Amino acid sequence: MSQQASPLAGKHPPASTLIDVAALLAAYRNRQPDPAVAAERVKFGTNGHRGSAFKGTFNEWHVLAITQAICDWRQSHGISGPLFLGIDTHALSEPAFRSALEVLAANGVTALIAPEGEYTPTPAISHAIITHNRGRATGLADGIVVTPSHNPPEDGGFKYNPANGGPATTPTTRWIEERANGYLEKALQGVKRMPFDQARKAATTQTHDFLNAYVADLQNVIDFDLIRSAGIHIGVDPLGGAGVHYWPAIAERYRLDLSVVSDAVDPQFAFMTLDLDGKIRMDPSSEWAMQRLIGLKNDYDIAFACDTDHDRHGIVAPSVGLLPSNHYLTVLASELFAHRPGWPQGAAVGKTVVSSAMLDRVASTLKRAVYEVPVGFKWFAQGLLDTQLGIGCEESAGATVLRRDGSAWTTDKDGLVPSLLAAEMTARHGRDPGELYAALERTLGTAFADRVQAPAGAAQKKALTALTPAQITATELAGERVQRVISQAPGNGEPIGGVKVSTENGWFAARPSGTEDIYKVYAESFKGPDHLKRLMQEAQHVVDGALAAAR
Repeated sequence: MSQQASPLAGKHPPASTLIDVAALLAAYRNRQPDPAVAAERVKFGTNGHRGSAFKGTFNEWHVLAITQAICDWRQSHGISGPLFLGIDTHALSEPAFRSALEVLAANGVTALIAPEGEYTPTPAISHAIITHNRGRATGLADGIVVTPSHNPPEDGGFKYNPANGGPATTPTTRWIEERANGYLEKALQGVKRMPFDQARKAATTQTHDFLNAYVADLQNVIDFDLIRSAGIHIGVDPLGGAGVHYWPAIAERYRLDLSVVSDAVDPQFAFMTLDLDGKIRMDPSSEWAMQRLIGLKNDYDIAFACDTDHDRHGIVAPSVGLLPSNHYLTVLASELFAHRPGWPQGAAVGKTVVSSAMLDRVASTLKRAVYEVPVGFKWFAQGLLDTQLGIGCEESAGATVLRRDGSAWTTDKDGLVPSLLAAEMTARHGRDPGELYAALERTLGTAFADRVQAPAGAAQKKALTALTPAQITATELAGERVQRVISQAPGNGEPIGGVKVSTENGWFAARPSGTEDIYKVYAESFKGPDHLKRLMQEAQHVVDGALAAAR
């Protein structure tokens, strides 16, 4: 069940394995997806449509159809304000941006883009939407981010953020998905489009200074005076992503001792070290992908990296190296609720069902409620906008927080802010986040966690998704009484796409991936590694039973 590390994991990719960028771009332009093939239809996962031009899953037709569907959605739902359009540094992002702008302009949509082809982190788009819409009831803005997040270099991605600034909810994406597939089935009949040069010069195409608007407002989230006065030496690795020019601007504006490890932007991402499976993946939570920065951990008081669209963070501390995502999120919640007096007294801790139970223990000590939702940051967006949540976090290194005054900052994941908050807490305590987590362990217990994945076909994934608490007949799990079995998230009652089984000192969750033909099993124990191993073994029995029913 567990995934073995590739012999190439943690090493630089051989030249022979790097993508042929010219061939990828040609495939984007020339390959037409077949809507009769399920894999080649538009499909929104937990955060947008993703795929590769080589596989016929992310091509020009997909982008044209999705963009027209978004225009239709806006018109049918009275969204009449500007649309903020941003891109990351993947090779397919630039041509997809051009395709999208051709459709937006032809539909008369005011598209706000970064000047001079600047890259745009996901949080900068969310920030722009929220800033524009604050205090408005009409003329609301929304946005598109062209990014496959941390996915491999050959991938492209396209996601829609509605007026609340966060990822679109399932009803919205399902509507867009069905509309877009209708356009594919009709060979794009009904899609409005104009040549790119004409679209770029259209009166509706305007520029927006995402970088300076975002950077100038960061002082309302981060205590830069504290960081500066403590003289914290900071290292940053943008991993060749969309925030590559944001970090120098932050350092200059707030007079920080901040060094950018590399400002290289390379569509092949040849500078990366390979992930666990031997693929290039710009994942700042992966020790294999983060070898460059981990190797520099003793050169800085604190260091961090973000993924390609800068909506995920990875924290490297001298005391421990790369912090596991759940460890840092626990420290982040503990730190902020204790040092943000302007936050609403009723603001809760937002977490996904597969995030660490250490967050629950921290919330209990803080006397804060926990809002537990399915995987997907979209479930936090409205709560963050309404300030019912102080923080929203998911175990895959995604988080955002409120401003220092308790108002909304972003409603999508923000990799830059949690990274900078690692510097703030290091300055405040004179200890790095790894040391602060160790202090929490001494009072709250030590969590041992694991996550594994294995292949699963469509029928198997469907069976796992359909699991119900009634099908889990075991009364004990790894020697402890089963206290709770859920298939719906306690916070909002939405299906989690699998099951979660909990005892006093441990839990496991099993769910299929929303974007890949795999399933994942998560487990956590507060009794030690042997107990964790038993949890994983017994979780496997549950999964085996569900998959056997699908055969």
